Amino acid sequence: MMDELTLIQRIVVWILPVIFAITVHEVAHGWVAKKYGDNTASSLGRLTLNPIKHIDLLEPLFFLDCY
Repeated sequence: MMDELTLIQRIVVWILPVIFAITVHEVAHGWVAKKYGDNTASSLGRLTLNPIKHIDLLEPLFFLDCY
């Protein structure tokens, strides 16, 4: 079936599950951190399945400094 899909269709089929998986992964990080006493994710409102809440435009700039 995947051979019959165009490139755009393949991207649409893959992007939603990937975004959902990344969001659940990040919520799990925040939840465990909160259980261990770090309330940072909770105070930033990132204990939600809303993927827009997990976007941080400044974070990639910090990683550029590491290289």
